[in-house]
Amino acid sequence: MKKLLVLMLLILSNAAVFAQSASGPEMADVFRSSGKIYVVVAIVVIIFVGLAIYLFSIDRRLRKIEKEK
Repeated sequence: MKKLLVLMLLILSNAAVFAQSASGPEMADVFRSSGKIYVVVAIVVIIFVGLAIYLFSIDRRLRKIEKEK
């Protein structure tokens, strides 16, 4: 069952790669030309930093709970 799931995942990811257009990412060019790409990158970085802080705080709490037991 697990091998079948991995095979289906690989087949679907292969189809997604060939479905890409050859012209390139037009939206990225528009964002880059208007300077808004930096806003998008900043928001993505803020989200990743927030997730990292959240995960480290959960890890710290779990360590504390494990030490108590």
